Amino acid sequence: MKTKMKTALTLALGLVLSLHASAQAADKPNIVLMLADNVGWGDVGAFGGGAWRGMPTPNIDRLAAEGMQLTQFLVEPGCTPSRAALLTGRYAVRSGLGTVILAGLPNTLQPEEVTLAEFLKGKGYATGIVGKWHLGAEEKSWPTRQGFDEYHVGVIETSESTLYRANMKRAGVSDAAIEKVVPKIYESNAAGELKAVREYTEDYRRQVEGDIARASVEYIQRQARTGNPFFLYVGFTHSHYPSVTAPEFTGKSTHRYGDAIMELDHRTGQVLDAIKQAGIEDNTIVIWISDNSASPDAAPWPDKGGNNGPFRGELGDPTEGSIRVPGMIRWPGKIKPGKNNGMVAIHDFVPTLAAIVGADLPQDRPYDGVDQSAFFLGKQPDSNREHLLTFVNNDIAALRWRHFRLYPKGITSSFNNPAQEGMLGVQVEKNGGPDIFNIEMDPREEWSVSGDNAWVLAHWFRLVAEYNQSLKKYPNPPGVTLTDTDFGK
Repeated sequence: MKTKMKTALTLALGLVLSLHASAQAADKPNIVLMLADNVGWGDVGAFGGGAWRGMPTPNIDRLAAEGMQLTQFLVEPGCTPSRAALLTGRYAVRSGLGTVILAGLPNTLQPEEVTLAEFLKGKGYATGIVGKWHLGAEEKSWPTRQGFDEYHVGVIETSESTLYRANMKRAGVSDAAIEKVVPKIYESNAAGELKAVREYTEDYRRQVEGDIARASVEYIQRQARTGNPFFLYVGFTHSHYPSVTAPEFTGKSTHRYGDAIMELDHRTGQVLDAIKQAGIEDNTIVIWISDNSASPDAAPWPDKGGNNGPFRGELGDPTEGSIRVPGMIRWPGKIKPGKNNGMVAIHDFVPTLAAIVGADLPQDRPYDGVDQSAFFLGKQPDSNREHLLTFVNNDIAALRWRHFRLYPKGITSSFNNPAQEGMLGVQVEKNGGPDIFNIEMDPREEWSVSGDNAWVLAHWFRLVAEYNQSLKKYPNPPGVTLTDTDFGK
């Protein structure tokens, strides 16, 4: 009898411990965040692009259908600023990263910033990053010095840097000078030190997306076997210029940009399949977003083809078409699938994921992201966000408040001149004052409604005053622009 009772108690205790472990695991879901590069709102099938443009995206579309499709997802208007906002939960200017990092410029992610990886690491997560970084090449800015345990297939700069060697040779630059700036691919060691393993050339550009996917799959498989929670940040490089692809995708569509989108979709599918095959799909939050919009007008001809849907503008502009991009989040059984037009910004992931895993944000700095966990989990019907400031070259260039987009200095006279499309980033004073557009009525921002909606200005003054007030206690570091340096002299 005693033996039977002991066996029953042992089984009961095992069941309790198993349920407790399951509950703990549910409190700390794995997180896989995939960040595409320069993919426009209208490039993905779920957002109106895809197959009808000759570049189907079945894997991304499936993810959008299985999760919450964010039809009003907003970012910052450039690669570096959006990446800084994603990892810090703050406007990029607060980190001194309001402009894109270019070779020779000194802006870089500083040690005092606390990243999403650091929050998660503090809650027992393994943290890994694969692919594009673009937040600085100095050691203090390395991913492995900013909360990540591992860095693989490290594209630490931007992809057009693959053209540096050929262009510098044409310009007669010495080999010694070339070697100092040509980009490399990096791998981290156990001490978090980065070692360059190869040059990031245009030829390797064709291979890199496949290597990013393979390294991501390997990381997922390895971490899933441990049973411990992990955070994987996948920095894809498509569809950034030059959008050359692996041979099996070259010519898959009618244009080079379409080939890149189709390869990106395939690589996304490889990551999703790895999550499913590892048996961790139900306890893994998957986020898929783009860092900023496409640049259909600025890109060289072979790489044209990006589409920003119904919205006016492109990468680098302060317009809706610059900062409104595809986004989606899936957590089976927790986040209800379907399209949702609530306003969500890239800055929101830090406070949202911190809330989900029970991490506390530091109190010694302002955060511009808002906690969307209750909204995502269906505990409230509406998003917690109703506005977003847009910065260009470290200055406030526009405000999105509810369904209005406001430009305090108006838009240039070239705004409605098709011959000068792509010049929207330049702003000038207008005698008529600000321009206000109703994005829901007029997504192309063609008709200013400032005359009968001047009352919106009150919200501009209020929100800018709140931002400026935060600077009194927590001033921004100096923003870096070309005029601040001797770059090019």
